[in-house]
Amino acid sequence: MAVEVEPGLAERQAEAGARLDAHVREMVAWHFSPETGCPFWLDFAAKLPFDPRDKVAGYADLKLLGHFQDEWLRGGPIRRWVPRALADQPLYVFETGGSTGLPKSRINIHDLQTDYELFSETLAGESFPQGADWLMLGPTGPRRLRLAIEHLAQHRGGVAFHVDLDPRWVNKLIQRGEHQEMALYKEHVIDQALKILRAHDTVRCLFTTPKLLEALCEKVSLGKLGIRGIFCGGTEMDAQFHRFAREELVPGIDFIPTYGNTLMGLACSKPFDEAAGDYTITYYPPSPRAVFELVDPEETERTVEYGETGRVMLTTLTPEFFMPRFLERDEGERAEPIDLYPWDGVSNLRLLSQLSTSVVVGVY
Repeated sequence: MAVEVEPGLAERQAEAGARLDAHVREMVAWHFSPETGCPFWLDFAAKLPFDPRDKVAGYADLKLLGHFQDEWLRGGPIRRWVPRALADQPLYVFETGGSTGLPKSRINIHDLQTDYELFSETLAGESFPQGADWLMLGPTGPRRLRLAIEHLAQHRGGVAFHVDLDPRWVNKLIQRGEHQEMALYKEHVIDQALKILRAHDTVRCLFTTPKLLEALCEKVSLGKLGIRGIFCGGTEMDAQFHRFAREELVPGIDFIPTYGNTLMGLACSKPFDEAAGDYTITYYPPSPRAVFELVDPEETERTVEYGETGRVMLTTLTPEFFMPRFLERDEGERAEPIDLYPWDGVSNLRLLSQLSTSVVVGVY
């Protein structure tokens, strides 16, 4: 009698690749169809010497469309990004950047809800209990993250409490060298968080950034206040901080590093192996809705080898947002597929070395 076994990683990897190619074909057909596509991509296609629906048979063929340019997202009219098939749906607009110059804007209809419901499936019920309330200690204002955490809390049966934090103001303080004022603003934000935690003993889950987590832990023991799970994201998240958080800041609390942005959604991290003691953080995108490709910064058509450093090239593929081959300002090492995520990831994510002296990061 034959014994049924789980397919090997190579087979799952092949299946994921085939699923991605099919999804690419579906999204290209959607975004370049006059009935369903948005004005931007229909105008883009009219200038091409071919019909993308005929030429793009899978992910590799997206190179025919070139690289998505972030300048395309600056300014209006914002409705040029709304697919015709979704034009009657309620619309969100979220911003990213904007500390210097015009921010990039991205429309949202259902993506943030879908992205965070998928992420919710990865959270352990013991540390992120159903029905528990959340504190969102991070940037608010015109950012997707504020509503995303609120939806995550609601999806899991809780409510989310928020602080008021404007990272653009913090960035200006840094640029002007007003470090004392910046420290006072951080104290103001932490004070808001402490008031919420002390007034609402139903808060069990926390989203925050590395700098704010460290500042909060200088004031209070989160474990004593009943916090069971923390998911944490930001430009300061590296292996050193990962170890610091688990061993010193929040020992005994489930600590989940994440990588997310307005243009993609949320990438999950490889589960931490306490026995191995490896604090390297590796992120995997939510394929097939998003794809990471690590490319040579000087020759962006070349994918780097596993373990080699490359620039992150992000592709987003949802019915409401199509963003092929966008060169992020981040770099890292190309990571091999794993059983849980049988597609490429990125390890040791950090600011692109060429930009390290010209971009202010980690402002909160």
